[in-house]
Amino acid sequence: MMKQLSFFIAVLILCSCRSVPQRAQARAHSLSLMPEAPAWGALWQQRAAEYRALSYQAYNTARFRLDQILEQPSSRPMAIVTDVDETVLDNSPYYIHLATQHAGYSDASWVEWTKKIACDSVPGAPSFFQYAASKGVTIFYITNRIAGDRLQTVANLEKYHFPNADTGHLMLMGTTSDKESRRRAVLKDYDIVMLLGDNLGDFSSLFDNHSMDSRYNWTETYKDTFGKKFIVLPNNMYGSWEDGYYQGKKLRTVADSNAVLQQLSNYY
Repeated sequence: MMKQLSFFIAVLILCSCRSVPQRAQARAHSLSLMPEAPAWGALWQQRAAEYRALSYQAYNTARFRLDQILEQPSSRPMAIVTDVDETVLDNSPYYIHLATQHAGYSDASWVEWTKKIACDSVPGAPSFFQYAASKGVTIFYITNRIAGDRLQTVANLEKYHFPNADTGHLMLMGTTSDKESRRRAVLKDYDIVMLLGDNLGDFSSLFDNHSMDSRYNWTETYKDTFGKKFIVLPNNMYGSWEDGYYQGKKLRTVADSNAVLQQLSNYY
């Protein structure tokens, strides 16, 4: 009887061991995260109290740091450089809309969205920038929105009374998404005392490298700068990290995206 029982247990263990890779294989085959995946990030951004808490935390930290910075004398005027999308303006409704259409980002659909001037403000953003302006700090909005977004972006910033919301302080994307040249233009006349963004490329072109390892390594190098000069806002919908994740592959369709996700995602 004991021999039979031992044999039965061994068979069960062997079967269960074989079923693990089979289940994983089936899961990989059914894994489909695009194009609806950004909608989950958008839902979190709209409904999770944790998102609001993280945003308030970022702006509370920014105000605390600004007060410390202002205690030090400066021979040049001070400026804060901020990104726009998911840093001061919330585009989550756009990504929910895309999901309902089973569609991905396009310039045409994006401009259609921005023309509505319907972005909400990111929690904590208006009050922080108004406070900074009241202390004599100039705000520059460096964004990779395209030229066709200029007027509606200014109007959406004005809607929530953001300071310096005009075409002179709004620096849109030109021939490249790299923001370094625009930051240098600000540095000609100002000391940039703080940068805010949801994407690491908002802080330095070092993070624009599409290698995930490179972005990790530069993050480690600058770890003491985050929360001091670099203030990061949460964004679960999109970002340059995706370029690194897809390892530079040219993805033309949703099927292409899901094929890469099946290869690169870790799960059990």
